[in-house]
Amino acid sequence: MKDIAKALNLSKTTISMVLNNRGDENNISRKTQQKILEYAKKHNYVPNQLARSLRTGKSETIGLIMPNISNLFYAEIASYIEEKAEEQGYTVIFSSSHENPKIEQKLIRSMVNRQVDGLIIASTQGNLEDIRLLKNNNFPLVLIDRHYPEYSTNFIVVNNYEGTKNATKHLINLGRRKIAFISVRLELDAMRQRLLGYEDAMNECFGNIENKLIKILDHKGYRKEMRPILEELLKLDQGLDAIVFATHYLTASGIGELKNIGVKVPKEVAIVSFDEMSAFDIVDPPITYIMQPSEEIGTLAVEVLLDVINGKNNKEDQKVVLGTKLVVRKSCGT
Repeated sequence: MKDIAKALNLSKTTISMVLNNRGDENNISRKTQQKILEYAKKHNYVPNQLARSLRTGKSETIGLIMPNISNLFYAEIASYIEEKAEEQGYTVIFSSSHENPKIEQKLIRSMVNRQVDGLIIASTQGNLEDIRLLKNNNFPLVLIDRHYPEYSTNFIVVNNYEGTKNATKHLINLGRRKIAFISVRLELDAMRQRLLGYEDAMNECFGNIENKLIKILDHKGYRKEMRPILEELLKLDQGLDAIVFATHYLTASGIGELKNIGVKVPKEVAIVSFDEMSAFDIVDPPITYIMQPSEEIGTLAVEVLLDVINGKNNKEDQKVVLGTKLVVRKSCGT
């Protein structure tokens, strides 16, 4: 800034105000602002982020912690978060907890030490201690996809209960009766809500539900467990005619094993997936899925977080529950 000020015969203060987008509010003429910006661009001026953060008390960075950034759903959300943050002049630091509370704890503390201005976290739901610590210290925080029902925070989630309830009722309306539910990790509130939606739909329509139709797989070993589970379900009395998979990766594994076994979809067994994969559009048959609004989740997460960072929100936590949409394809049959 000293070099620019000397070259243009202007004060360093004027240069600073313009380069920090404060020219208008300080009554600096548009002609002078344009002159400064053109010179800075011509000479490849890059702001010193460390100096700026020391001056403003903000690093203009957001920390994002996901269970697994390679997961399509989380990757899409991360992309929208990055896009929205960039629009507002923020950069995003990404990390994956790999569903490990200890890793999540380590990442939270590392990012706070790196002076991020706020955190967006899809928590393992096994780290309430650090979430509570962040909130008690007024550290800007938004939870996405998963939150702690017993503890109030800012969060953006979807209505998992209604999603699976509507999908299960759709299968029932098509004449399916023996409908299984395959999930992982019931300690996650999202998975519990998906199971509850399925159970309520079955109970409302049939008066009871067979526990044998509900299968919970290990989130790390689900690929090995999938075929034996499917074979067990297919041997049930009166057969099996539909499956609701609680995640898209369970769906992908299940479809592959059903084909290996020789089961025809949807003639013998109809399929519905919670969440999607790009391959669901091109496999035969295309897969019916419960669509989650990943763009809205990512965009709202940044908006809520920046409101907290900038002191624009009221003191009440922002609790947003978004709807899902059932996208009907041929895997349900008719």
